[in-house]
Amino acid sequence: MAIQGLRSQFTRMMGRILGRIGLRPAERAYPNDFQGVPKISYRRNPGSGEVADTGEIVWTWVTYEEDHRQGKDRPVLVIGHDGPWLLALPLSSKDHDHDAVQHPNARSQWTDIGSGPWDKRGRANAVRVDRILRIDPDGIRREGAVLDKRRFNTVAAAVRNAG
Repeated sequence: MAIQGLRSQFTRMMGRILGRIGLRPAERAYPNDFQGVPKISYRRNPGSGEVADTGEIVWTWVTYEEDHRQGKDRPVLVIGHDGPWLLALPLSSKDHDHDAVQHPNARSQWTDIGSGPWDKRGRANAVRVDRILRIDPDGIRREGAVLDKRRFNTVAAAVRNAG
């Protein structure tokens, strides 16, 4: 039991180091994005367990849609679980309000959530609600950021509408 705990801590530490320098940590193969609409409910209990809770914003490696062998380290909002995987939505500090006009063939849908402690520069962020990622719980960095229940419920409603 103690060895497993040390292994898990070591895996998380290496993931943090590799993520910060832009390298993908060694981990399970990406199982593809979640399809459908998951059960989403707010659980404000961050940092109390081994696994991130819904409502937490954590940092992890996010694969690109067009090539799951590539990606980048970015914040995600945890919205649920799918077996051993966390389900999460990618965040972006880019303004996506005019995406439909500028990129009429773009499929992505975004919901504004404002700023919070997950962005050290204090920039406003948006959550992509039409791409649900499966995230390895051992590959995240928990930074203590939590989305309040009102904003989380707004995101949950947008995910349901996008599905």
